[in-house]
Amino acid sequence: MTIDLFAGLPVRDYAAAVAWYERLLGAPPSFLPNDTEAVWELAEHRYVFIEVRPAHAGHAMHTVFVDDLGSRLAGIAERGLEPAELETYDNGVRKATFRDPDGNEIGFGGGPA
Repeated sequence: MTIDLFAGLPVRDYAAAVAWYERLLGAPPSFLPNDTEAVWELAEHRYVFIEVRPAHAGHAMHTVFVDDLGSRLAGIAERGLEPAELETYDNGVRKATFRDPDGNEIGFGGGPA
């Protein structure tokens, strides 16, 4: 089974959100479909996008699992962002949760250190 993903994050301020997600993800958007959306490809056929939808802003919750959580977090810290929460679950899985300017949550998870 092939799985493609397009996960949306509603935001109020397009410019502020693009700048913040560039810092979080370490790259400019992969493409800009129109004046109110920006899209980042995280892996082949797996995308996150922001869209100006003020009435819905701040309600998204997404978690992305990565191979090397420590390196990912170090890169994000170098770009000036720190997680709002760091958790380690009983099974050793770790999760770092970031909140964008609207309060949307995007987490990065990974296996034991």
